[in-house]
Amino acid sequence: MLLYTHERNFGCRFYEVTYKGLKTIFLENEKIRVGILVDEGTDIFEFLYKPKDIDFMWRSYTGIKNSKFLPSSYMGDGNFLDFYHGGWQELFPNGGESQVYKGAFLPMHGELYTIPWKYQILKDEPEELKIKFTTRTYRTYFYLEKIISLKSGKPILYIDETVVNESRELMDFMWGHHPAFGPPFLSKNCIIDMPECDVLTDEIDLSPTTGRLSIAHRSKWPVTIGRKNEEVDLSRIPSIDVNSHDRAYIYNFNEGWYAISNQKSKVGFGLVWDREIFKYIWFWQVYGGAVGYPWYSTTYNIAIEPNSSYPPGLNNAINRKTNLTLKPQEKLSTRILAVAFESTGRVKKIAEDGTVQEK
Repeated sequence: MLLYTHERNFGCRFYEVTYKGLKTIFLENEKIRVGILVDEGTDIFEFLYKPKDIDFMWRSYTGIKNSKFLPSSYMGDGNFLDFYHGGWQELFPNGGESQVYKGAFLPMHGELYTIPWKYQILKDEPEELKIKFTTRTYRTYFYLEKIISLKSGKPILYIDETVVNESRELMDFMWGHHPAFGPPFLSKNCIIDMPECDVLTDEIDLSPTTGRLSIAHRSKWPVTIGRKNEEVDLSRIPSIDVNSHDRAYIYNFNEGWYAISNQKSKVGFGLVWDREIFKYIWFWQVYGGAVGYPWYSTTYNIAIEPNSSYPPGLNNAINRKTNLTLKPQEKLSTRILAVAFESTGRVKKIAEDGTVQEK
């Protein structure tokens, strides 16, 4: 018997709500529910694995703020940290500290995090849901379009994205995705798996009083060297008692994927991406040691961020020749898959279709 309803409560579905004054969309199927702040950068603030009621995304102490919120004063790098609620942002066309490029001030982590996007429903069926989101940057001439999809019964979020240079000049840019993970999913029971690759610890002393990793040390994943010349296994998440704050960069991987598995809850999150575009991973590690503004040693989270470029800061990336460029009217397209899974062990690989293979 054919069933029809204007407000479907089964299979793939979506609904729009106003959350803290922001247009927000929830997409869900039998396995996952994903919350997207349409009015603020299409940030993903919830990625819930429904069978075990586990949200992978970190939510910061300050929470979600409406873009109408005005800080009492403005930060020199821009207001990203005043608005940062955790979750998953897109870093574009700058990542890291603020830069001046072609006369435009590009704030920390770029332009997208407070921009409202438009959306259009492309497909709305129990078997599949497709929503197209579009926007334009305001200090540079880029058009961005992404189609976010769900398929019935699959715990996979599909993101197909295109960037277009609408100017009449050659444009340089960085492009990154910044998913941050926190408790209750994140704990000392978590392990990170990824392909063979290299690691470079941060070339600057990000946290002089609480850093545990040596400066500018190169090694093979997952082992690096600590401040006391001890071995540190980056694939194993420590407890908050480590009281550390570090950043590392991962590169030279021949496949674009990683998996974070909680060995106690037997639940994991994986990401799959095009390594020809996102050639680096920025690995931000906050184990209780982010002192002072904005977290005052209270936070426990990580972010494992595929990024086109290294080091942070568009001009720095240009100097290292790791930036991306687009000619006038040229475009660049890519696909990212975010996968929830259950696992009893380590992950050997996540295939391009999102299939998780255990060791």
